[in-house]
Amino acid sequence: MIMVSLLIIATSACKKVAVSGVNIDSDLLVAIGQTRTLTLSFIPPDAHNQNVSWESSDLNVATVVSGKVTGKALGKATITVKTDDGGRTAKCFVTVVQPIEPEMVKVEGGTFTMGCTDEQESDCLDSEMPNHQVTLSAYNIAKYTVTQKEWIAIMGSNPSFYAVVGDNIPVNRVTCDDIQKYITHLNALTGKNYRLPTEAEWEFAARGGIKSQKTKYSGGNDIDLVAWYDGNGYSNNRIHPVGQKHPNELGIYDMSGNITEWCSDWYGNYTSNQQTNPTGGSTGASRVIRGGCSYNEASQCRVSYRFGCLPETVDVAIGFRLVHP
Repeated sequence: MIMVSLLIIATSACKKVAVSGVNIDSDLLVAIGQTRTLTLSFIPPDAHNQNVSWESSDLNVATVVSGKVTGKALGKATITVKTDDGGRTAKCFVTVVQPIEPEMVKVEGGTFTMGCTDEQESDCLDSEMPNHQVTLSAYNIAKYTVTQKEWIAIMGSNPSFYAVVGDNIPVNRVTCDDIQKYITHLNALTGKNYRLPTEAEWEFAARGGIKSQKTKYSGGNDIDLVAWYDGNGYSNNRIHPVGQKHPNELGIYDMSGNITEWCSDWYGNYTSNQQTNPTGGSTGASRVIRGGCSYNEASQCRVSYRFGCLPETVDVAIGFRLVHP
């Protein structure tokens, strides 16, 4: 349960509780059927009058009992807390949403060679070397990149480029900070622990995990079957709906082409050291971007291709997918 504080201050002169302010975001997000608690804090703690009542402006949208707010239906409501003399009030604006959770695929733990490998042929870049052994614990990764429908269900608006809109098209033009806000809300609404994948988790999943057939692209060596890239996808500034190409060995879609994807790591050079569950450097200037997009040439859609972007970058060609334990 997430606690949200309302600040109630007592006035010593008249011995009444006066509302000083609301120590929360202007909107409290609550899922349909979920209960979140608003906690009153009295200053001083032994304020003479601590009797209050709670009201909701729309009981069809949200109810409130002793500070416990329950979402009933999509919409907005105002929660008001009032002193017993009716003279002091504070308000919390509640938005009731219905989050859409991503469909997840289990990735069994294992060891793989990360970076430039034989199947990448002559396309490898210095940034993909040296290759190195990485061991990962099991995790779950989203079958698709986060779509605009999923984003809007929680955030209420669509940041995507106006010429590339649609429920099942990947959300785009989102910064790392935007994504973290989305993840924070999603986790609060679902009780899960979603996050961005590490670069190693992303590449292992793209290669097919322990089922890998060691292909150049995620899902095969024929890029036209598995990816939207500049050879088949650059038309009318299009990013395509998710899941239209063939999946890889794990049943994951679009890890080559269509839209590039943020990872959680700071971008940096590889080392030859064997690693277990690496998370990248502790600092940096750019975050890792993976996967290639419909505007990229085929070589930029390979499973080992990598580059970095400033975290505040907004681009029609950058989206993301999620993982959780």
